[in-house]
Amino acid sequence: MQSDSSSSVKRSASEGPSSATPVPMTDITSSIDSARENDTEIDTYMAEQGEDVPFQPIQSCTVTIEHKVARIKQLRDRPMVAGDTWYIISRQWFRRWEIACGILSDKALEPLQEKDIGPPDNSFLFDSQGNLTSSLVEHIDVEFLPQEAWSEFVAWYGQPINPLPRSVIAKAFLQTTLELRPPRLKVLVLTDLGPDADIAGPPHSYATVSIKDSMKSLFKALVSAVTARSNVPYRIWKLEPGDFPGSHFPISRLISWGAELMDEETDKTVEDSMIEPEDPFVVEFQEDGAWIVDASQVVRPPPPSVHGPPPLFSSENDFFTRVSNQQTSTFRTPSPSRRGSSSKAKDTAVAPFKSSGFSKGSSKTIQEPGTLGLGNMGNTCFMNSALQCLAHTKELTDYFLSGVFQDELNPDNPLGMHGAIAEVFGLLLHRIWAPDSTATSYSPREFKSQLQKFAPQFSGYQQHDSQELVAFLLDGLHEDLNRVLKKPFVEKPDWEGGQDLELAKLAQTSWDGYMKRNDSVIVDLFQGQYQSTLVCPECQKVSITFDPFMYLTLPLPVNKKWEHLIYYVPWDPSKPHRKVPVEIGRDSSFKDLKNLLGRWMGSKPQELLTLEVFNHRFYKNLDDSVLCGEMAPSDSIFCFELPCNSRQSRSYKPKDDDPFIIPVILTDVAPPRPAYSNYSRADAQTVESMYDVVIERLRRWTVHERDLYTWQTGPSADDAVAIPISTVSPIDSLAEIKENGDVSEVDGMVIESDIADQKVLADQDAGMEPDADEEEPYISGPKQGVFNLRLYTGYRDYSAGGYGSSNGRPEHWESRAEEVEPGAPMLKEGDAFICEFDENMKAYYFGTSQFENSRWDEWFTFTHHEFVEAKEAAAAKKTKGMTLDDCLAEFTKEEQLGEDDLWYCPCCKKHQQATKKFDLWKVPDILAVHLKRFSNSRALRDKIDTFVDFPIEGLDLTSLVGERRVGTSLAQSGVDIHELGIREVEEPLIYDLYAVDEHLGGLGGGHYRAFALNHVTDQWYHFDDSYVTRTDASQAVNSNAYLLFYKRRSNAPLGGKTHEMIEKARCKTTVEVEVEVESAAAAEQEVQLPTPPSENGVAPFPFPLTQQPSTVGYMTPRSNPRSTPTSSPPPLDDGDPSMSEAQNDDLIAEDGLGLGPLELASQQFDFPDPSGRASPTSSVEVEPDYDDDPTDSSLFRAHANIDTWVGSHSRNGLPSPVGSDSDTMNPFSDMNSQKKNADSMDL
Repeated sequence: MQSDSSSSVKRSASEGPSSATPVPMTDITSSIDSARENDTEIDTYMAEQGEDVPFQPIQSCTVTIEHKVARIKQLRDRPMVAGDTWYIISRQWFRRWEIACGILSDKALEPLQEKDIGPPDNSFLFDSQGNLTSSLVEHIDVEFLPQEAWSEFVAWYGQPINPLPRSVIAKAFLQTTLELRPPRLKVLVLTDLGPDADIAGPPHSYATVSIKDSMKSLFKALVSAVTARSNVPYRIWKLEPGDFPGSHFPISRLISWGAELMDEETDKTVEDSMIEPEDPFVVEFQEDGAWIVDASQVVRPPPPSVHGPPPLFSSENDFFTRVSNQQTSTFRTPSPSRRGSSSKAKDTAVAPFKSSGFSKGSSKTIQEPGTLGLGNMGNTCFMNSALQCLAHTKELTDYFLSGVFQDELNPDNPLGMHGAIAEVFGLLLHRIWAPDSTATSYSPREFKSQLQKFAPQFSGYQQHDSQELVAFLLDGLHEDLNRVLKKPFVEKPDWEGGQDLELAKLAQTSWDGYMKRNDSVIVDLFQGQYQSTLVCPECQKVSITFDPFMYLTLPLPVNKKWEHLIYYVPWDPSKPHRKVPVEIGRDSSFKDLKNLLGRWMGSKPQELLTLEVFNHRFYKNLDDSVLCGEMAPSDSIFCFELPCNSRQSRSYKPKDDDPFIIPVILTDVAPPRPAYSNYSRADAQTVESMYDVVIERLRRWTVHERDLYTWQTGPSADDAVAIPISTVSPIDSLAEIKENGDVSEVDGMVIESDIADQKVLADQDAGMEPDADEEEPYISGPKQGVFNLRLYTGYRDYSAGGYGSSNGRPEHWESRAEEVEPGAPMLKEGDAFICEFDENMKAYYFGTSQFENSRWDEWFTFTHHEFVEAKEAAAAKKTKGMTLDDCLAEFTKEEQLGEDDLWYCPCCKKHQQATKKFDLWKVPDILAVHLKRFSNSRALRDKIDTFVDFPIEGLDLTSLVGERRVGTSLAQSGVDIHELGIREVEEPLIYDLYAVDEHLGGLGGGHYRAFALNHVTDQWYHFDDSYVTRTDASQAVNSNAYLLFYKRRSNAPLGGKTHEMIEKARCKTTVEVEVEVESAAAAEQEVQLPTPPSENGVAPFPFPLTQQPSTVGYMTPRSNPRSTPTSSPPPLDDGDPSMSEAQNDDLIAEDGLGLGPLELASQQFDFPDPSGRASPTSSVEVEPDYDDDPTDSSLFRAHANIDTWVGSHSRNGLPSPVGSDSDTMNPFSDMNSQKKNADSMDL
């Protein structure tokens, strides 16, 4: 039986009284162990007496809070070591523990005691179904604890709720990380339920393993998930992914579910075996010393054989062959029964269009190239969307499919990845653009496996930023394919002044220097050049540099304003305190805010002290580095004007004569109120002088400010204090308040004794003129005994640790006086004053609970005209909306560097806050635009969901590109711009959109999807992991757009050197194909009968055995040259059917081939209605892929180039898909002509 919080009477009595004796740090562990042994003895005694033994954590009296905090800190400071176990603890629970221990404070929570926090609880991280929903961001959602620290928490506070142990795994380059989302696997048990039995039994179990676990560890975890028996022989079967209604798996279903017997003796890890989350496994136990099923009878159906040309890369040791040999058994060919039993198979598949190719008895359909979905392997949507965008970059795809990249691999580049990333990316592109693939989706395991080897930040199954993957992949491909084998040292040129000609020369010199070290397909397509201009604010020195860029990150000029009410307290007591509404950028710092307030209020910004006040106490020091956006709308922010530097800048250097800035706290006031005092070194030498200064600061907060001073009449003394009182007339009521609370009259006025209930009598005749002989009263000094001034220490940053904290410590004035030398100040940094008022004094000066005598709430509103104008401008801008041009204008806007980002001026010989401006100098053929929607600065984590309107066609950058502007000017002046590396300036720089990567949801999670234009069919598609649908380009323009991919319009082919290499490879392949065709034709004439004249030379339906080079090839956008297909498609397995067989074939009837030519030509691809199935809303779901064996696709055949697919299906005068209308969009529309010829033959 488990007890909640209290124990029995016997346990309480046996534990004895609490002990507050501190435990030395070195003895903490031994003290804990001793306490546990004591508890064990008590529990044993209670069990002997027949009582239930409750679980009782070690009481806080055993180990003090200070030692617990020190112990946890000591354990958390340990580095992570691969193989160790750490625990995830909810930040919500851990924060409560920190508050209870006094480590931090939270304004939203009442003061917590240690007994109130409860056991470690991770339930906040799960939904109602028990699924882990948190993004698991450290210091935001969770904290990480080593196993020892977790054990201490369990011992101190009780059994945990939803513990989350995680393994520390090794990363590349001697790094380690915590595996936050280890794969969870489905576990079933093999049973003999009969020949036609279905999956039954209770719900199946799960096993969670690490990706670094060995296969032996995996097997043990799988067996432990279904039984506690460890001595029974077993073996493990791996199934195709799917849904299982029970845990009992019948042996009759092994073949239909593609069961594969696993090898326990392999040295591979779970990651190496490419096991994904939610993969299903079946455990088979021996019965009577024999296995339930004969493994030799469980044979997967062999993939259909394909006859065709030899592979493009025929080396037996090349990358594609190696991957094929290793992964043949893992390629999944779903059987009809298997698909019928899995709902996911039906939901996620893309509805195919019908192929003209067929074989008897086969119902498989060929998918349109470029429409292959990518399965989600567990939070891999960020990768899938990025890959789809890059895979639909035509020029990049042509480079890989033509095989040119094989000749440019640079495996010895120390900055690259030994060519592995380029090879595996090429393999993936062959799959996506395979012209005869029947697979609708494919999980890119090989790509992810290689990716996480070289980029450990992408290992595991945590959500990541899609833009970060694109940046890494482009950089990795660049280094793997860098044509520069040995990089020379290149010195960066400096700007030495001049005009446009010198600027153009500097830009070209910088670019040439960069190209000496970097030359690849990525440079040819994706890289442009920035111009960065820095100007010194002091000497006006101009520095210009040119740097390359691979993608363009654009800030969003959203109206992310921080609007707040600031309570402004002037130093001069005669000036009223005001509340000032302000509006400033959310990313602005409090330094920017003080600059604004200083300009509005006529004060010096460096003399303004900004503090947060909570519950009438100073809560937080808002120094210059704090961002305004970090403050909540309900936070109370005070700004105190000082006569000295507020010392809130990190760059401030303390001086010996700096005055003391001391917080003043009034006690026994309902409620306590803070104030501020400034003490010079001289004022801080005596308690009396410090008391006088505090009186001066209290004047503005009471209506009885006159009564804070002693008044006299007659000749003024030499040492009298002349203090103007603006808020109270000199002839107003006067009273002398003694230390005991009695009030005596001054100047003959009668004052009643109870000052808390009675008003001081005033002159009844307000219009009576004073006697000319009557002398004006004057202040002889502050009234003594109004309050007792106490000294407290420990107020670092003007607070004592926040609300509910007791870190402030009292100190006697006598003790402080003994510590300091005679004549030295009695104050130190971190001191605070506590003003203790008795009941009568408090009531007179500040009233009772009604505050009738105080001015705490008398704040006069001050609205500056800049605030009003800014609000009006924001309202006008909101109605206008935001465009991509606005983002480009924001990117090229001049700004001043911050204090933490200073620039060293070579002329001034010091660091300066220079102005900086970015401009576009050279733009690439493929422009990747990154809309900066995410901001993550310390506590500020936000996503900007503002809609940005960007053009689908016709993005004109001509006016923004410096190279074009300078080149035009120089060309008009007669300069040969070609020597400066400037291209033709007549052609405008206009871009068209072809892909969009979008993000749905918030920061740290959400879901990624992609829109892309198929350059073969000129059709837009929406890629949601494995779910692919047709769409319209206008659907891509939405508020979720994150990455935009644009292609430059040009009369010449894009890609420069890369395009030339692709054309050479195509020409070479064409010559080889022509030779093969001629040889095959000659051989055919020797063994075959002549072709009957009535056939008119028409190739047998549906594909010719060989194909003559076609004159219809793929066209580069807005270019006329045509490329020739590289090879012909393969013949079918079944040979060529007769025409009568073709007419009666079920597939032809099903496909509508019996229709007339006109009806058949109007047939469209049959894709599903997107509304028929809801799109996945979470990227956590792992999806199965139903792809064919690699030998059943074009992956290893010579016609891998997509141009072959276009040419080979555009015969008999039909237009190619690129230039066809919607009625002839079907690339297999040549069946129309075949059907027509067949009809004529029948006649």
